[in-house]
Amino acid sequence: MADDPRRFLRYLEAERNAALLYRALAETTQGDRREAMLELATIEELHAGHWAAKLQERGIAVPPAPARLDPKDASIVARARATGLSDVLAQLEAEEGANAGMYDDEPDAAPSMSQDEREHARVFANMRQSDVETEKLTGKPPHRVLSPGDGEPWHRGDRSGSLRAGVFGVSDGLVSNTALIMGFAGATAQGAGSESTVVLAGLAGLLAGAFSMAAGEFVSVASQRDLFRREIEMEAAELRDKPEEEQRELELIYRAKGLTREAAATTAAHIMKDPKIALDTLAREELGLDPDELGSPWKVAVTSFVTFTVGAFVPLLPYLLLKGPAAFMLSIVLAVIALFAVGSVVGYLSGRSKVFCAMRQFGWGAGAAFVTYAVGSVIGVGVS
Repeated sequence: MADDPRRFLRYLEAERNAALLYRALAETTQGDRREAMLELATIEELHAGHWAAKLQERGIAVPPAPARLDPKDASIVARARATGLSDVLAQLEAEEGANAGMYDDEPDAAPSMSQDEREHARVFANMRQSDVETEKLTGKPPHRVLSPGDGEPWHRGDRSGSLRAGVFGVSDGLVSNTALIMGFAGATAQGAGSESTVVLAGLAGLLAGAFSMAAGEFVSVASQRDLFRREIEMEAAELRDKPEEEQRELELIYRAKGLTREAAATTAAHIMKDPKIALDTLAREELGLDPDELGSPWKVAVTSFVTFTVGAFVPLLPYLLLKGPAAFMLSIVLAVIALFAVGSVVGYLSGRSKVFCAMRQFGWGAGAAFVTYAVGSVIGVGVS
């Protein structure tokens, strides 16, 4: 397929459709965003011209350019006209991101085409970030589509991932160990084993889960940190080998944020004078990374271990202090209170309804405990 020149037809069609879409979207906005959309359209038209030339070289007829938008793109433009360009930025970013690597393995693509395609997704991402910053400054939300992470504080202020690890750690510890203890309690109620069995099972579940969570978080964050470092290293190489292209990217980024063409060019040129500042800026603006905060695997691992232990200890505590039905009932009461509390905290941190999140947390935890208790009871009958 790599030697089949008909693939150029697909590239040509995609680039022409993108150019047509961006020119239509430019009519739905004004100022610097209009200019940015027109510049993106111009780049897509240059790409289309490249593929048209490749087709002619191979003796393949170049089809006429489309006169109107395809149905999917037409719906995007209609939505932008009705509610503003901001409402379609998330979709545009997602589609450009999905197609960002289309030329990575294409030997007939121009050297800058892969970078251009990736830059388009970043332009839309920066426009969306500009909307967020505008909302913070004015207190008025722009007409836009919210992404899943817009309301989550750990995406905004906890780049180390410790807050996320802590919340999930205590939630997992509480639910998993409650279910485990209820399972053994169900078996004990049918005469299989004793309360010491419940305690041993609870302790084993606490330790095994805590170490498992810590190890999993450590590996996850360490791998993510290595990936982020690699991206920064690649950006440093591009900055060293292709400074003009990187300066142009900065200009597009700042124009997408609302600067005029002249101001964006001046700002980008000033930043590019210092390679260290340029790399730091490109990492933040282009990659969305803070070089000083790539996440600490050890911090996240310790947080996960501690919070999982706390959550898992809640249903176990009554069995360490009491015996018989009293321990069983108190374990249920403490687990229910903790489930509602954890759910409310998740709701507060995520910006969603605390009542909804509390009920959701309780539903999952209670459901798991009920099922394991029922299974334990059945097994206990069989064993006894």
